[in-house]
Amino acid sequence: MIRTSLAMLALTAATAAQAELTADYHRYTVGDREYEGYVATNSAITPKGTILIVHDWDGMTAYEERRAEMLAALGYTAFAIDVYGADENPQSVDENRALSGALYGDREEFRARLMGSIAEAANIPGATDAMVIMGYCFGGAAVLEAARAGAEMDGFVSFHGGLGTPEGQDYSGVTAPVMLFHGSADPVSGMGDLAALLDQLQAAGVTHGAEVFGGARHSFTVYGSNDYDLNADQGSWEGLQDFLDAQL
Repeated sequence: MIRTSLAMLALTAATAAQAELTADYHRYTVGDREYEGYVATNSAITPKGTILIVHDWDGMTAYEERRAEMLAALGYTAFAIDVYGADENPQSVDENRALSGALYGDREEFRARLMGSIAEAANIPGATDAMVIMGYCFGGAAVLEAARAGAEMDGFVSFHGGLGTPEGQDYSGVTAPVMLFHGSADPVSGMGDLAALLDQLQAAGVTHGAEVFGGARHSFTVYGSNDYDLNADQGSWEGLQDFLDAQL
């Protein structure tokens, strides 16, 4: 992938003296394909846990890199994983749709890439046994796919993700809590989809939670997008920290 890395995340004055934030790209292989993720760590402290981030439908970009750096600043080892491949660099809606649609259409391949990337987390600098996986939009749907596939994690977090459950899948094998952050005005996955998913999690006995942001649309955390909602972005980030504190 061709991309420009963000400048290192500026830390607050209260934590700057104790922080040694480092970040770099991480190449790895799943099956016969090479992938490129992004790892951010704070080498000045013992990591509180490892957080995996699944990218949106436009692939690994500066957005996921920034989120990884934000998590590292909080004391976590962050690994933004890649499920498209190191040679993919989508630049248009059509290209985004083709890559994400191919994985939605081949769930076994989707799961293989997710599980391979999760396994790779053990090889990154600052890796810990305790792990949570999170994702935004397409990445949020991927997180739920990983949960249904039986990924052994300490938590699953979906931000404005696709919430539908494919035919033949269920949540019966999920043993870690699932947390959902969603907008009430999301035109992609509406409140009916959220209610249906919560019913499934309840029926399967999965510990779960949901925080709904009134009026927020689909991409409410994506700064610069037409859907960006500052209050929902900040509220969901605070909710994420509460979830991580409870699980790690």
